[in-house]
This record gives sequence, C-alpha cells and structure tokens, in this order.
Amino acid sequence: MSSEPTASKGNSSGTATSGTATSVAAGPGERQAATIRYLDRADMEETFADSISGLIFDGQTLRIEFAVTRFDEVKPGTPVTGRRYPACRLVLPPAAAVDLINRMQQIATALTQAGVVKQAQRPAAAEAPKAR
Repeated sequence: MSSEPTASKGNSSGTATSGTATSVAAGPGERQAATIRYLDRADMEETFADSISGLIFDGQTLRIEFAVTRFDEVKPGTPVTGRRYPACRLVLPPAAAVDLINRMQQIATALTQAGVVKQAQRPAAAEAPKAR
C-alpha cells in the first residue's frame, strides 16, 4: 500500500485535503454549526471493482454493490466465460447519496468537456418529429 494520500478523497480539485475544515450549518432551533476536519488515512485499504452489480434505495439508505469480473481459462474453439464476484457493498444515508450524485454529475461534466465521453442524446431529441 502506498502512503500517499489519494486525490479523490474530500474534494474534486485533484489535491489531497488532509486537515481541510468543513462547516455544517444548523437549521432553525438546532445547536450551533459544527466544524469538521477531514483527516486522511494513508493506510486505508482500497477496493478494485470493474462493475456495479446492484443499486437500490430503500427510502432510508442507498446501497451500491461493486463487483469484480474474473474470466475462466480461455480454450480455443470455446466461448469465453467468467464469473462476477461482489467486491464491496457501500451503504449511504440520503444526504451522502445526494452528495455522491452531485459529485458524479460534476465528474461527468468534466469528462464530457474534456472529450473523454460523449453526452448521450435524449430520446425526444434523437427522434425529432418529421416535417410534412
């Protein structure tokens, strides 16, 4: 394991955020706002996944199951086969799920602007009415 902090934790600018403070505002009638500092754990394990095998929101939590694909030995003249194994299950409360959605939308926008991915056309735009 590397002792270098990873850039994906805590922000979207590509820099490590060890020690960055975040203020959490209190609503009406609640206690004062809390200041929360992010502290990186360089020894934390990372999990590789090459697919998402499950995604469900039950009203209380968003559950995401990540999986890894392992191919069987390839033999000439036979179809390629493999197996998919669960690698990690991530469970998020609604506020964290919304944060994940917002951050993924930011990443998708950046990848689209960089030309790495192309924005899919919506069905209504793809099937424009024919002029008569």
